Amino acid sequence: MDLLDTINFEPATHRLWFVGDLVNRGPESLTALRFVRDLGEAAVTVLGNHDLHLLGTAAFGDAQLRKKDTLQPILEAHDSTKLLGWLRRQPLLHHDDGLGYTLSHAGLPPPWDLGAAIQCTREVQDVLSGDNHRDFLRDIYGNKPDHWNDKLAGIERWRYTVNALTRMRYCDSDGRLALEQKGPPGTQDSRLKPWFEIGKRRNSNLKIIFGHWSTLRLTGEDYHRYNVFPLDTGCLMGSHPRRRCDWRIRKNSACLPGSLRFTTESPVPAPAE
Repeated sequence: MDLLDTINFEPATHRLWFVGDLVNRGPESLTALRFVRDLGEAAVTVLGNHDLHLLGTAAFGDAQLRKKDTLQPILEAHDSTKLLGWLRRQPLLHHDDGLGYTLSHAGLPPPWDLGAAIQCTREVQDVLSGDNHRDFLRDIYGNKPDHWNDKLAGIERWRYTVNALTRMRYCDSDGRLALEQKGPPGTQDSRLKPWFEIGKRRNSNLKIIFGHWSTLRLTGEDYHRYNVFPLDTGCLMGSHPRRRCDWRIRKNSACLPGSLRFTTESPVPAPAE
């Protein structure tokens, strides 16, 4: 909560952008999930791989839990059903034309332009928020297909979408996902590059905010070169109708994992839903 005190957060005039993984990134997963849900229209969040892991665990039982998970309090909470229902109705992607930024947990795969990204994420959101979400959560795991094809359909299309937006770090020169590679740049197979360095990336014109990659270290020059803004433990991004802040704050917090980034451009109103 110290981050919000620092910026004098006002829900009526600020909006926070969360880059996903609201849970399982510290000991207070239940508190964090309730906090973001209760922000209502003052918060925009996308789903991360840990959020999907929680939904899968809730759907198929405690056997899905891992030793390091901090999800049990959510599963046992009196409001668990409502929290999980809210979570599975959150998108994988958020794009704001007015602010000029696109938000996803892991980034955007090189073969996708904005239109493809919006279409595919809407398809996943429809099935995840619908009556057949248990079938989706049961079949979504796996590393294949790892290459985009417009003809992909059904669960293969949805699995590619989920993997690209919540698990991706490296790709080969053809944009094929290399999901087994998880280390910092320089430790990967020589044929691979970070997804945003792939040549002819179809979304290179977009300003992309993402998280997921805790060992990624970029410079300010890299941000401008690749049009990407990595926030390794989460993201809060806000706009205010009267002022904008020149801060980049990184601070550990049980409720608010991540980094806060406000831009220094001319004042703009908070985006309308």
